[in-house]
Amino acid sequence: MRLSATDVYAFQALGFLGTHSPGPGDAARWVSSEEISEATGIHRPYLVRILAALGNKGVVKSKKGIGGGYALARKPALISLCEVVRAVDGPVAPLSCISLNWHEACPEEGRCHVRATVYTRMRDAMLGVLQEFSVADLVADSRQGVSYGHCLGHLLKPNA
Repeated sequence: MRLSATDVYAFQALGFLGTHSPGPGDAARWVSSEEISEATGIHRPYLVRILAALGNKGVVKSKKGIGGGYALARKPALISLCEVVRAVDGPVAPLSCISLNWHEACPEEGRCHVRATVYTRMRDAMLGVLQEFSVADLVADSRQGVSYGHCLGHLLKPNA
């Protein structure tokens, strides 16, 4: 699995949104896409597409009109990074023949040793790590002023 620029931007935006999550008994604070863009450095048109994908999967909620904007749909600790990656990039599995949610049968499934061992373990390891961490971890970085912008320069490209 490789992280995409979209994953990195989603992590940055969600970390920022999480710093505006309401406390117990507080009303949601809606954060405009302009404010998120300015704080994170993510170009607004791209950011809006990412937020729409996250909204379609129930990670964020939005409110239109004056005083509207975006907010996390749940507490940061209840949104796993697996859910985030699936929302913006789709399957986490490296191959469709081992995907839990987007499985496509392969004629060699029954006898493919590598599929049954290596590929399945790769999928399980990726899912395990992404499930172990949540938006709360991103919020911790955001509160410390950590920018994931530098990560973009370190993304691995195919055939690197």
